Amino acid sequence: MNKSIVIVFAIVLFFSCSEKSKTSQQVMNSDSFTIALGSCYKTSLNDNSIWKEVIKNKPDSWIWLGDIVYADTEDMSKMKQEYDLLKYDKEYQKLVKTSEVIGIWDDHDYGANDGGKAFPKKKQSKIQLLNFLDVDPSNSVFDHEGIYNSYTYGKGNRKIKVLLLDTRYFRDGLIRNSNKGNGYKVNETGDILGEEQWKWLAGELEKNEAAVHIIASGYQVIAWEPFFEKWSNFPVARARLFELLKRSNPNRAFLLSGDRHISEVAKLDLDGLNYPLYEFTCSGLTHTWSEIWPEENRYRVTDLIVEKNFGLINIEWNGDVPSITFEIRGKDNQLFTSFSPKF
Repeated sequence: MNKSIVIVFAIVLFFSCSEKSKTSQQVMNSDSFTIALGSCYKTSLNDNSIWKEVIKNKPDSWIWLGDIVYADTEDMSKMKQEYDLLKYDKEYQKLVKTSEVIGIWDDHDYGANDGGKAFPKKKQSKIQLLNFLDVDPSNSVFDHEGIYNSYTYGKGNRKIKVLLLDTRYFRDGLIRNSNKGNGYKVNETGDILGEEQWKWLAGELEKNEAAVHIIASGYQVIAWEPFFEKWSNFPVARARLFELLKRSNPNRAFLLSGDRHISEVAKLDLDGLNYPLYEFTCSGLTHTWSEIWPEENRYRVTDLIVEKNFGLINIEWNGDVPSITFEIRGKDNQLFTSFSPKF
């Protein structure tokens, strides 16, 4: 190979690697850490304007909360095409080059609307998601079924742990309620996570080695009333998650979810947990409700946001004590609402 070509290649490789490792270096040396998040991105709408707004906030990390694409297919070549349309979008690439991108799936990028463990292409779909996210082949997520995973930022007493749940691969079935349109009957005994994932999650929480624990689910955990898919369709699994949190009492744990094409913060007081349990629902990036209609959620503590949006979690350190703020933003980086959970 020509010597000059080798030199150019080495320079390009150096800067590429430096850029991708920027996030971990920042979190080691900074008194703040910003996580951006969102869900429900439909490439067919040809609207990539949200990425410019996200980047304005200089996030250290981006968390996908599912419905990264709308594939809804058992054809993996079609699924890859959908992912590639987003992955190589020039505006999205700007985010990938400046922030670490991690995430989970929900139903439309899993491959089947409201799908669960019976989806026949779930192993192949897993590979498509991990390839889209450029997950390192050495990552332990490749060693087990499903896409649950964890990431830790920071060190010492300033660790932030992100736990990514898989609420599709192992989820039991649901039966539509014929008297209520698209609603579902409650599965009184059904599970969501599967025993191996429950065991993994318990181990991660019981370590309690981080100052902040962020638990991401594809769909809402706390909300009870909404008509659509949610953890309360599986009351045994929902109760099991709450019992696990009470037993392990991890430092400053809160929930993230997507799916709903709305954004809000919910709060639930659990007897036995040393602080309120919060859930930050953030959706959608390219499309939301066409109009506002009433939706009860007894646990909601912010306004219900229906404009296209993304979320921010701002973590500021005062010594080893973190101050956390949730923000919902949209077009022109407009701040729709801000909320500071109390732990």
